[in-house]
Amino acid sequence: MPPTITVESFELELESPLKTAAGTIECRRGVLVRLDAEEYVGYGEATPLPGWTESYDRCEQTLRDVADAIATGTSVRNAIASIHATATPAARHGLSLARLDLRAQRCGLGLSQYLAGGGPRDAVAVNATIGDGSVASTVAAARAAVDDGYQCLKLKVGAGAVTRDIARLRAVRSAVGPAIELRADANGAWNQTQAEHVVRAIDDASVAYIEQPLAPGSLSATNDLRAIGTAIALDEECVRTPIDEILRAKAADVLVIKPMAVGGIDRAFRIARLARLVGGVTVVITTTIDGPIAHLGAIHLAGALTTDTACGLATADRFADSTPDALTVTDGRMDVPDDPGCSQTVGSETGIKNWYGIES
Repeated sequence: MPPTITVESFELELESPLKTAAGTIECRRGVLVRLDAEEYVGYGEATPLPGWTESYDRCEQTLRDVADAIATGTSVRNAIASIHATATPAARHGLSLARLDLRAQRCGLGLSQYLAGGGPRDAVAVNATIGDGSVASTVAAARAAVDDGYQCLKLKVGAGAVTRDIARLRAVRSAVGPAIELRADANGAWNQTQAEHVVRAIDDASVAYIEQPLAPGSLSATNDLRAIGTAIALDEECVRTPIDEILRAKAADVLVIKPMAVGGIDRAFRIARLARLVGGVTVVITTTIDGPIAHLGAIHLAGALTTDTACGLATADRFADSTPDALTVTDGRMDVPDDPGCSQTVGSETGIKNWYGIES
């Protein structure tokens, strides 16, 4: 019997809006992808994010067109190849994750084991993300995260005045002490002058790196910032500029890879290995604040890469509904599940649909 694809829409509300320099996120709307092949069922998730991926409407239509093509004889592999990873990365992520989920189940392996060929980590370190706010509220959130066991904090900066961001970073460093890793994420909000001012002003705050200080397309200017001293991570740049071009330019110390934004777990895995093996660049895996199946896929990816670096995966508690047990954070770490595939960790078909708010 030929494989079949089913796509269903969902919308997940956030517990509270997340304010960043790129805008405020209040909910996540996406498409759940189900792949049936023989006795196995694989699930994937396509959750577009404006500014990072295609629109929701384009994502949904792409997946419905692909489902029709598969129904008339196109192979799943060829269907994935037909989805443009740059133009419609979320759609490709959804279908390719469903296929990976199914294939790993067939092998009786967790997705991380399937990707790595054995020997992945059983847990990954994660950072706490602290949104924009006053100095006092930022310090309070940082202390609370450290009390919860996080050893790495990422502060969202760039939404307000540069002077306030400098004060926030210095105040957090003073509050949490020298042992906690501190990162800053500007989402490309600064110009060159502002970025240089921040880099010099926070020299005594021991910031591990500044993420995307400049707008994408500024590789030479980013290199100038690196020369000042603070390490630079690129995030938005990774979905707008080919990775090999970034590596050739030696424009980053760290690449922040979002599977949903680069077109899938499989593509993210290849990009991460290329960055680490060829460019000697640290890789941080993070999400675009996704639902549970995409979130689990990113955790499996981080586990397969056996990274020691804290990843941006502690996002499940941002949703209004309760967090699935598999996505909880304990002492700044998340377990890499060993259930076959990826989606089985969320539960049965009914459990999956319930979490996504889809009627059975």
